[in-house]
Order: sequence, then C-alpha cells, then structure tokens
Amino acid sequence: MRLLRLEDDGEFSLVEFVGKNIPCYAVLSHTWGSDDEEVTFNDLVNGGGKSKAGYRKIHFCGKQAANDGLQFFWVDTCCIDKSSSAELSEAINSMFRWYQDAARCYVYLSDVSASTHRWEMAFKKSRWFARGWTLQELIAPVLVEFFSVEGERLGDKKSLERTLHDITGIATQVLRGSPLSYFSTDERMSWAAKRQTKREEDAAYSLLGIFNIHMPLIYGEGGQKALSRLLKEIKDNNSINLPIAKGASFDSHAEEHNARCLPNTRVELLGQITEWAKDRNNKPIFWLKGMAGTGKSTIARSVAQYFAGQHQLAASFFFKKGEGERGNATRFFTTIATDLIAHIPGLISGVRKALDTDPGISERVLRDQFEKLIFYPLSEIQLAPLQTLVYTVIIDALDECEQEEDIRVILQLLSRTKDIKPVSLRILVTSRPELPIRLGFKQMSDGTYQDLVLHEVPKRTIEHDIRLFLEHELREIQEQRLLSPNWPRRDQIQALVELAVPLFIFAATACRYIADRRDNPRKRLEVILQYQSASRVSKLDRTYLPILSQLFDDEDEADKQRRTSEFRDIVGSIVVLESPLSISSLAHFFQIPKEDVRCRLDSLHSVLSIPDSEDLPVRLLHLSFRDFLVDPQKKEKSPFWVDERETHERLASKCLELLSSLEGLQQNMCKLLNPGTLRSEIDEQTIAICLPPELQYACRYWVHHLEQSDRHIHDGDPIHLFLQKYLLYWLEAMSLIGEVYKCIYIIKRLQALTESDISTVSSFLHDAERFTLRFRSILEYTPLQVYSSALIFAPGTSIAQKTFADHIPGWVNMISKVENDWDSCHSTLEGHSKEVNAVAFSPDGQLVASASFDSTVRLWETVTGSCRSTLEGHSDPVNAVAFSPDGQLVASADGYT
Repeated sequence: MRLLRLEDDGEFSLVEFVGKNIPCYAVLSHTWGSDDEEVTFNDLVNGGGKSKAGYRKIHFCGKQAANDGLQFFWVDTCCIDKSSSAELSEAINSMFRWYQDAARCYVYLSDVSASTHRWEMAFKKSRWFARGWTLQELIAPVLVEFFSVEGERLGDKKSLERTLHDITGIATQVLRGSPLSYFSTDERMSWAAKRQTKREEDAAYSLLGIFNIHMPLIYGEGGQKALSRLLKEIKDNNSINLPIAKGASFDSHAEEHNARCLPNTRVELLGQITEWAKDRNNKPIFWLKGMAGTGKSTIARSVAQYFAGQHQLAASFFFKKGEGERGNATRFFTTIATDLIAHIPGLISGVRKALDTDPGISERVLRDQFEKLIFYPLSEIQLAPLQTLVYTVIIDALDECEQEEDIRVILQLLSRTKDIKPVSLRILVTSRPELPIRLGFKQMSDGTYQDLVLHEVPKRTIEHDIRLFLEHELREIQEQRLLSPNWPRRDQIQALVELAVPLFIFAATACRYIADRRDNPRKRLEVILQYQSASRVSKLDRTYLPILSQLFDDEDEADKQRRTSEFRDIVGSIVVLESPLSISSLAHFFQIPKEDVRCRLDSLHSVLSIPDSEDLPVRLLHLSFRDFLVDPQKKEKSPFWVDERETHERLASKCLELLSSLEGLQQNMCKLLNPGTLRSEIDEQTIAICLPPELQYACRYWVHHLEQSDRHIHDGDPIHLFLQKYLLYWLEAMSLIGEVYKCIYIIKRLQALTESDISTVSSFLHDAERFTLRFRSILEYTPLQVYSSALIFAPGTSIAQKTFADHIPGWVNMISKVENDWDSCHSTLEGHSKEVNAVAFSPDGQLVASASFDSTVRLWETVTGSCRSTLEGHSDPVNAVAFSPDGQLVASADGYT
C-alpha cells in the first residue's frame, strides 16, 4: 500500500508499506473530474501535476491530515499505479479494507460551497452521492467528515446521520457501524441502485467490499457481465452445500403454474393470515386445516407470494405425495435451512459451523437437523441495534408426509421456534385434519398455535369466492374460443357454484375440463351439469366422473374394455408411483411407444400436469384424483378403479425387467477409466445419461413396490435370481446416485419378505447386509471399488464373494490372507476424535450410545452403523452413559460429576 506524505517543503512524496506495519493515515473521498484534471501516480513520481485542478484537493487532504496529527494520507488517483492491471485489481479488491482501516475519511465536495447559507440544499444534491464508489467510502470508515470546496468542515457521519440516510437510503444502523452481514443482499443492493460510475464495470466492482467479495477485474467485459459475476460470487458466498428436496419451495418451477388466489377472493382469510404473521406478539404457528380440495395449497402459495414480495418470506416446503423427497421428511429441514440462509442475513456462519462439526448432519435424526441447522444458528445471530426480524415460513400439505411419526416430530420441533430470539419466525402449516396432525398439535403447549378450519368458513364467503373464480375462468374461455357473450348463462354459473361448494378443486378441475381445446366448451359444461341432480354422488365423483366418463363414450364394448385396461395400467401406475416420471421414461418403463403414452394421457390435462416436453415429469394436479381412483369402496363399481396392490406388483415386475435388461444394470455403468475414481469426480450429466430417470427410479423403489404388493421371496424365484446376478451392479448404481446409505435398509426390508429364515435366499440377503455394512464407506465414495476392494477383502466364506468372484480384477494379487468368515464386528463406528470410555444399548436395541474423551456422546444406528446424533455440552471427558427405560432419554456423566 502506498501512502502520501506532506514534506516540510510542502511537496508530496510516496512511501510504500508492506505487511501489517502501516502507520495511521487519512483517506480522501472525492468526485473525479476529467482524466486530464486528476493528478496521477506518474505525475507524482515525475514531480508534476501541480497545475492540474485535482492538485487542490490533494493539498487539502495533506493539510487537513497534518492538522489532525496524521503524517500520512491516501488518495486513489495518485497512490495506485493504474498502468499495472495487477496492482489495480489488488487495490480495488482491498479498497474497502483500506477505507475501513483509515483513521479519518475526508469527503471533499467540490460542488458544495460553505459561503452560502443554503449549503444544505447543495449538499443534498451533490454529485458525490450519486457515485458508485461513494457507498463503500461512506460505510467503511469509522470517522467520515464532510468538507466544502473551500475546505470548511460541514459535519461528520454522526452529526449528519439523518440527512445521509434520507439521501442514500442506507440504514442508520449501518452508518453507525453495524456489520454489513446483518443486512440482506437485497437491502445492500438497494443502496447501490441508480448509482453511476465512470467505467460501467465499476458499478459492480465498487460493491466488492460491500459484500466481502474478492474477484478478478476484467475491464472491457461490460457492466452486465461484471454484475453477473458479482452476483454469482455473492450467491456462492452465501450458499451452503445441503441436500434439498427439489421442487419443494413455493417459487420452484414445479410450483410455478399452480393456482394463486384471484383478486377479491379469500380476502378476509388472507388478511387474517397476513396480520397474524406481521405481529410479533401473536402465536408463532398458524394451522390452516381443511378437507381435500378446499384450496389450502392455493392459499399457501398466495401467502408465500405476498410475503416474498415483502421480503418477509424466509422458507417454504410444499409436501407432495408421490414426488420423491417432497413426500417425506428426509430433506425437510435441510431444505428449510437452505431457504433460511438465502433470506436471513448472518445465518450462514452458524450453519457452516454445524457442518464443520458434523459433515453428515443432513443424514441425522430430524431433531439434530432442526437444532444444528436452524434452532442454534438462528438463536446465535447478532442483530444490529433496533433491528427487528420477523420472517414467515410456509409448510403446505403436511398430511402428505409419508411417516406419521415424522409428522409428529416435525410439529414438536416447530413448536420450539417460539423460543428463538432475536429472530422471530411465523410458521403457517396447512393440512387435512388427520389424526397424526391433530395429535401433534394437541401435544403443543398453550399459546403455541392458533387454527382455522377452512371448510367451516361461512358458506356465503366460499360461494362468493368460488363464483368469482368461475366467472373469471369461464370468461377467459369464452374470449379465447370466441363464444357468444351470453355464455355461460347465469343459471349455469349458479349450478356450478352449488356443485362446487366447498371444494375449490371441483371448480378448478371443471374449468380445466371445459377449456380443453379438443372439444366444444358448451358441450363439456353440459356434461358437468348433468351431475347436478345426482344426489348420491360424492363430491369427488362429481369432480372426476364427468372427465373420465367421456373418455370412451364413442367406442364399442371391446375397445372400451381395452382402453379402460390401458387407463388402469398407465394412469393407475402414474398415481401410485413414488416419484413422477416423464412420458419418455414411462414409455421405456412400460416398453410401449411414447405416442401410445401421450395418446392415453391426451384427454387428462384437467387432472394431470402433462408438459409439452416428453422429458419432463407427468404430475398429479391434486392428490384427490389419486384418492378417487384407489378408493376401495369403488371396487367392482367403477371401471376406473385402480387396485393398488396389483399396480404395485406390476410396477415391481417392470422395475426388475428394466434393471435386468440390456439397457439396465451392468458393471461400470459410466465407463470410468480408473477403478479408484471418486464419486465426486464424476460429472452429474454423465450419471444422468448412463442412468436415465426410469433406471434411477427402478433402483430406488423396486423393493418398495415389492413390499406393497404383499409378495414374498423364496429360493430360486425371480427375485433371488436377480440378486445373484445384479446385486453388485445395483450397489454401484446406488453409489452413483448417492444413496448407498439406503441400501442397508432396503436389504433389511427384503429379508422381511423371505418365507424362511433358513432358506438360501435368506442366507444370501444376510450376507449381502454384512457385505454392505462392512464396505459402506468404500461404496459411498468410490463406486467401482465394490468389484475390487470390497470383494477382495470380504471373508472367504462370504456368499457375495463366492457369487461374484469372477468380478475380481485379474491384476489383483493378494499378498496376505483375508479372514475366513465374518467376525462379530458388523461395522466400525468412526467419528469420535478421542478414546471411547463407555457404551450403552437402547432398550429396543436400535441405538448404541458411546461416551468419549472428546467430551461428546454419539448415538449410532445398530442396523446401519450410521451416526444418528452427536450430543454436546460436557466440557470434560464423558465416562458414563445410559438410556432411560423407555429409550427416550440419554444420561451422561463426565469425569468430575
């Protein structure tokens, strides 16, 4: 860093300092004139520049610094050799720190004169406030003093605080020195809006210090590219590598086209929710409950959109059954935490600390994920004085979370958010009022939540909102299809309203059906109204029967039976799938032409989301369509009834057919050149090509469909033969898609399906479990090592080693013998940094607790060997640990207790 020094003879000299031995100095902030007016580095080196207009402000800065007892000062125009791109880049990346470390910052306002009594007006209009670089020069230094063109002091950052805030919009807490990390990216960006810089790239470069970013400068790249690079750096700097449930956030592409509330509908309800969320004194949780089809998700999306626009939405998770990780709690808290990091300033450091302490936190129990990724990081945030943070979290369709126990745990943990300070969370939960959720809310302490029953909203309010929705949608249909202005008639709209109340899903589905361009809207409206007089027909029947009944009306009996069977095969499978597949994947999965799949789905746009692209997933528009098709009461009564058990059995068979086909599982699926290639080194696109979505689906869910079909496994059956040929290929594939940890559970579930514990297939599965447990860490990181390290070091009597001996590479020579049989060690539990002093098993044998010299207690799953939780709090070595009789609590004691 070069500094200027005012010599005794009145001349300036440049002195270079390296390292930390930099003396106290002042810094000048000013507006640049034309290039030929400013004194440059070369001018000072060559003893020139005195005749330039810019010399006056340098002289002012040196004189003022001397008056304040400072020998050195810094001026950007002449302390940086701008002919050196490397020096310029280093300087700009260091400039915020240089201003921050300055003892004083003098703002020289060349367009403000103190000779007039109205200098305040000129001050507010000064060109200095419009500069891009002004932002960091005003924020970074502790002491900023303002001087007129005559060099007279006008005030400082403290005395002019209110005026500076009014001019710049910068929060007063920032002007007082609060860390910038307390303020969101959006808020900091708003301070920079409409500022101007001499070079367009500097609009981005001048913000490097504001966001604590370092990046190379590329003058000539253009302002937009520079800004894009900056935003990417900010995003990377504020992001964390946590696994998330794709499509779960309200603003994800999967939710993009789903309905929001129309203007003037749900007005009272939306007002009630927004008022609740804004008031810190209200109960922290709002439970919006209602039966299927009453519009809960539409309301949730509307509330989320509103608060996102207010910069008050912190996170959202929209559960959806049959959508992979959106249908369970596996990635619930990691997704919420990722959203919170993006919206709450200062949270990322606490989450990074948790990940540094426990990199595997995303696989831990829900309680650990909540506490370490959300509760403690939020509680430890340091806020600026007078700063109040109230954020909203939206959790939609909690009833669609698969495991009832997970639902209760989620609600129990969410109730603890009331204790988080200083950040205040408001959590909106929507769901059907099903038993697990009712029990979860019942167990909350008083004052934790308030609720509203959606289907108990006054009928006249629901009628009003449904009428507005129908009128809006039907008017659009009438205009798009050039129908007469008097369509539909008022009595027809009234009849639709009466059919719909209280189900918004009926109104939405009916409008999609009427709007379908393959038919006349008039005719389709009449079809729906035919069900008006059917008093014994349920609401779901009235919603979906008009659509399905029209599918085969014009066909003879033989064609009708064939098409009905095809409907049950394709649509029945779609509604039962654990994760949605595209038309292309469905065609490969069922080994039928893509055209056939599209034709079968072509008349179902009102109940299914069918993208134009054949490579995007086909999704249910509403879970109630699945409920309608699989309702056991419709067996032998409806031609559209889907037998869940038979469908699962068919899907299990299709999974196995695909896995064992020529395009299915095989050794070295990604054609890796090195058997030691790490999973992290393999390009995701390569994996996606070599393991297409339908193959990944089969790998993940073939055992699930097998379980749901009530099918058992016996010696020599297709399942047994499949395992004997494809077990290692399946383990490799699961490693490639990053889900080796699930393999042990899946094998355990297969064991439960065997007919006898002493059968050959049972012995094979028992050995496969031991094999996977022992070599899990190898499989997780290096997929191809399943054929070398794992097989080579498996015991000689291992069934897996014998079965797949021909897969051991020929270039491997064993120098020493391996153990002959599996020993009593199922797996090695690694994680403590020091010796283990004590262990204890939970009463049900599912967990083992270990106490260590590293002052922690760890809980391990006995089935998989995975660390479920790390318990911290002791300051001394822990030497004793025990479970309570019910297994719900763990007691531990350190060396001095």
